[in-house]
Amino acid sequence: MTRADAVSQATEYFESGRLQSELADLVKYKSESQNPAQEAVLEQYLVEAIQPRLEAMGFECSIHENPSTKIKGGPFLLGARVEDPALPTVLTYGHGDVIWGQEGEWREGLTPFELIEEGETLYGRGSADNKVQHLVNIAALETVLKTRGKLGFNVKIVMEMSEEIGSPGLSEMMDMHREYLKADVFIASDGPRLSPERPTMFMGARGGAGFDLVVDLREGAHHSGNWGGLLADPAIILTHALATITDARGQIQIPEWRPTSLSQEVRDALALLPMDHTDDPKVDEDWGEESLTPAERAYGWNSFTVQAMKAGIPEAPVNAISPMAFARCQLRYVVGTDVGDIVPALRRHLDAHGFQAVQVVQLDKGVFGATRLNPSHPWVSYVKASLKETTGKDPHVIPNLAGSLPNDCFADVLGLPTVWVPHSYMGCKQHAPDEHVLKSVCREGVEVMTGLFWDIGTSVPEVSSDA
Repeated sequence: MTRADAVSQATEYFESGRLQSELADLVKYKSESQNPAQEAVLEQYLVEAIQPRLEAMGFECSIHENPSTKIKGGPFLLGARVEDPALPTVLTYGHGDVIWGQEGEWREGLTPFELIEEGETLYGRGSADNKVQHLVNIAALETVLKTRGKLGFNVKIVMEMSEEIGSPGLSEMMDMHREYLKADVFIASDGPRLSPERPTMFMGARGGAGFDLVVDLREGAHHSGNWGGLLADPAIILTHALATITDARGQIQIPEWRPTSLSQEVRDALALLPMDHTDDPKVDEDWGEESLTPAERAYGWNSFTVQAMKAGIPEAPVNAISPMAFARCQLRYVVGTDVGDIVPALRRHLDAHGFQAVQVVQLDKGVFGATRLNPSHPWVSYVKASLKETTGKDPHVIPNLAGSLPNDCFADVLGLPTVWVPHSYMGCKQHAPDEHVLKSVCREGVEVMTGLFWDIGTSVPEVSSDA
């Protein structure tokens, strides 16, 4: 049997409708990690949907409680199929939890926890993030094993159930089971392709740091007619403070938040990426760092956003000066940013501009570190060549994702080169009503992963110790 035979088997797996049927079974699990009422479902997903399938492939699996002491998280599944300790080892990953289903907010004819097929689209919560992604990779491993009779390499897997609440406990698990999870490379799938028509690969992610800015001046509101001009307005103070963090086009004004890691090599890789997403809002050319291209702003630079603001009672305004104002903020940051100095630098900046009244409250939830693998790393070239052999198309290569995911647990804690091959696309509406995947991407996804796993079982790149 040949590589072409294996890829053909992968195509047949999709064309037969098995992928759609198996994805429907996964979507039925209401594995909302943000919903305490679904706590039992998180373990059920691992025990019922994942563990039996892996064990049928010869994996030894174990379920572990979450070790996090800060945030209550769901369980983990660790698994390993070792054909020969002398063979190369791949570590892979997936998360079976999803965000809130948002029942009632989906368009007519759709519901979150039922996979509904309409033409070339498969709708359902978790269909894109992340259930189809780890389903594709597991199916690709099965296809290689069925076609060749062996993988030709060892594979280990980590499945978590808390990614949507910031992956609490994942870093601790990687550290606790460092020897068990020892591998040569990390290959997994999450996030979107840049274009549905062409594979994408990325080697890291921007980090995310969240914090609140709060101006809390007094007890209770006071009549604006009696006290206007006499009492400081928290909302005005807060908006002026926010206005010092960026200029009018969103360019960051805090020197410590401006990265120095946008190398020429990274620029060269980003220059090849399209930024004209037809399924998304049009890119605002006059927003963000003026000297950078849109791709450099999204993947090579830091960005500051205000996610929510509140003063008074927006739903029922009254003639009063509010006692406090609040803004939830986030900095998405790239490699080279001093994470420990993000909040201290903000504090120094606000103080220097006379905003001592603005409190900075750092958030514990949803903090992922920034990571990036060099685009010239041997594993990057290897995966790129494999994807092209399967599809005939040069994949888009992104040094790091614009969003955030727990890649630091594998790149930093385990010290592995990391390559992600996503099986969704930019317009998939993850985290929103009407989440979906495209059948064309699913089909090509299982084909490229089957080809990649076939290749790894044949030969792997040589990696020097300083790569």
